[in-house]
Amino acid sequence: MEERAAGAAVGIRVGSPTGRWVILTTVLGSSMAMLDSTVINVALPRIGEDLGTDLAALQWTVNAYMLTLAGLILLGGALGDRFGRRRVFVVGVVWFALASLLCGIAPDAAVLIAARALQGIGGALLTPGSLALIQASFHPDDRARAVGLWSGFGGVGAAVGPFVGGWLVDGPGWRWVFLINLPVAAVCVPVALRHVPESRDPHAHGRFDVLGAALGAFALALVTYALIAAPGRGASPAVIGSAVGGVLLGAAFVQVERRRADPMLPPSVFASRQFTAVNIVTLCVYAALGGYFFLSAIQLQVVAGYSALGAGTALLPTTVLMLLFSARSGELGQRIGPRIPLTVGPVIAATGMLLMLRVGPGSNTVSGYLTDVLPAVAVLGVGLVTLVAPLTATVLASVDTARAGLASGINNAAARAAGLIAVAALPLLAGMGPEAYRDAGEFASTFRRAMPMCAGLLVLGALIAYATVRTPPKGVRDTARPECTVNCGVIAPPLETAPQGAHRAQGQ
Repeated sequence: MEERAAGAAVGIRVGSPTGRWVILTTVLGSSMAMLDSTVINVALPRIGEDLGTDLAALQWTVNAYMLTLAGLILLGGALGDRFGRRRVFVVGVVWFALASLLCGIAPDAAVLIAARALQGIGGALLTPGSLALIQASFHPDDRARAVGLWSGFGGVGAAVGPFVGGWLVDGPGWRWVFLINLPVAAVCVPVALRHVPESRDPHAHGRFDVLGAALGAFALALVTYALIAAPGRGASPAVIGSAVGGVLLGAAFVQVERRRADPMLPPSVFASRQFTAVNIVTLCVYAALGGYFFLSAIQLQVVAGYSALGAGTALLPTTVLMLLFSARSGELGQRIGPRIPLTVGPVIAATGMLLMLRVGPGSNTVSGYLTDVLPAVAVLGVGLVTLVAPLTATVLASVDTARAGLASGINNAAARAAGLIAVAALPLLAGMGPEAYRDAGEFASTFRRAMPMCAGLLVLGALIAYATVRTPPKGVRDTARPECTVNCGVIAPPLETAPQGAHRAQGQ
């Protein structure tokens, strides 16, 4: 029965009613996770005011979600391959919706943070499954078009996310940033169960690297706690113990992955120097972006005087530029190779971040936006357009086809982990106190110290790319899939799957 379902799925056409339902439900599901990654930043000042929290709680509101998502996203993809992509996707959507409800009714910061961690688990189940369902369901002749539609509609959702989030925060309240997921899930789940065929990887097995996933997640959690707690507690035993514990668990994670027969993160994939180099560049780029978006949304509201809606709208040009021009950037990267885009793009993005230093009191007027904010977000957008699509294509081209899904998952998880650490570390490095976001003057001074750090990370990424990334042979560049380059990867590079028929089991 499973084989008949998988076989039927291969024949779905984009123009058929079933094809349109498949695209709708996968776009809705992935948009839930994407929106809650992008809109939360504009809601942070209002959350802090309403719940009476300090800066550390706001950091955890962002990082609790990123922590579980980054730690479990590879495991989530493997579960879908083994137990059914539709089944795991639906479980993820339901889980995400219930966690969103808990976020929306949270009476205090502790409950909100716990609910955000639960949201990340749901995101780890549904995010890999949305594109995997597209790849597994459509006829080979229509697969590229289906992926392009999924990517394009998802990009629109990411682009308007901060705008919608700001509108909700200023209107019905910040809780609706989470509660909006409930009607989306109410549409997504029945459509998936009725119209999306089930599919599995016939080569996948039931052995999952749960130990590796747990070690990785707990290592990140302990390091994150140490970085966030340090400004308030200093070099206390709890802070030092967490930092040391995180490092030890990280070392244990590496040893476990080296010795397991079926590791979540096979060390052999890093035998490709190109793959390793691009992931180091990814760490630099997305650490900078994670810190930038976290701090800029607060700067615009607390210092410049924007409303939540105004702050979300002010940041919109960055994602709009990515939506409009990422495909062309991917095509250019195919022609000239990745080295130039991955060197030039981060430098341009760093320039945009430095231009954000102009944002301050008075920047919330029309003239202030045109002279202070718009040049910064536009230049940043140009830099991201230049680098994100070639980065994704280079990740896929640096490993064999059978490992494309694994390589993309590693790259996506690395980006999210980098953003997680940046949100935890930047306030500490910039000297932000626990109540900094309540004081415009204090936050502005620390923001001026933080933005050059973010720009420096981008420049470091550019230097690493220039020194290590090599242009693959033209025949290899031509195999990149241009339909996957339409994206708004401001939180993480777009998640790809292996082409249909390629084996993507853990450790394979």
